[in-house]
Amino acid sequence: MTTVDHVRAPGPALLATDCARAFWEGGALAWTWPALLRAPAGDGRPILVLPGLGTSDATTLPLRRTLRMLGYRVHGWRLGTNIGPSEKILRGMPARLRAIADQEGPVTLIGWSLGGIFARRLARGHPDQVRQVVTLGSPFRLSDHGQSNARLVYEVFGRWHAEELGLPLEPDGAPLPVPSVAIYSRLDGIVPWQLCRDPAPSAENIEVLGSHLGLGANPAVLWALADRLAHGPGGPPFRPPPAFTFAYPATATDRA
Repeated sequence: MTTVDHVRAPGPALLATDCARAFWEGGALAWTWPALLRAPAGDGRPILVLPGLGTSDATTLPLRRTLRMLGYRVHGWRLGTNIGPSEKILRGMPARLRAIADQEGPVTLIGWSLGGIFARRLARGHPDQVRQVVTLGSPFRLSDHGQSNARLVYEVFGRWHAEELGLPLEPDGAPLPVPSVAIYSRLDGIVPWQLCRDPAPSAENIEVLGSHLGLGANPAVLWALADRLAHGPGGPPFRPPPAFTFAYPATATDRA
């Protein structure tokens, strides 16, 4: 596995513009909505979406609404603001996953940023309840808090944490016990893109043009999600629509 210990947090320019770029991506979603509804349709499988640090189900609403319109049974996590590994969250995530899986079958987990780190943790602990994991800008290869521009926000919430997330987050580099897709952007202003790629030979990594804070409403992300979910694990590598290849700088299956 390629070492990422030397990777640094994104520079000031990317950090300073991330929020503004996220607003632009949200606006782009409005005029691309009709095209997104022509994305590959779903099969009704259950999906659980986990939000990023400092955010809640409100921020994942565009993503969940799009996937629901495409035919999936999509669920929010219903645990309020993601403040990190608090007792409420550590107990609530497995319970939420189990409740959905018991009623609807194995669940596809989609996690944004810290939500993706939690999604991978859930998949390792409960592989029988998880069908697939998709992460959006999730630095699951983090080895030092200094590699993330979100470290100060994470520390503010630290007083409510029931445990520390040991670093590196995935020290043995073992592949997930379920299929995984990692979506990332080299223009991410919060976390380094190198930490968001899955080095497992069986994993698929998809690069998009976008900010970190806008990934959940980025049309390129939503199309890639629809495509990967429709084809399912073991399907053909991702290929973007010909008219929108510019939104996917690496159009071939990208191995870390």
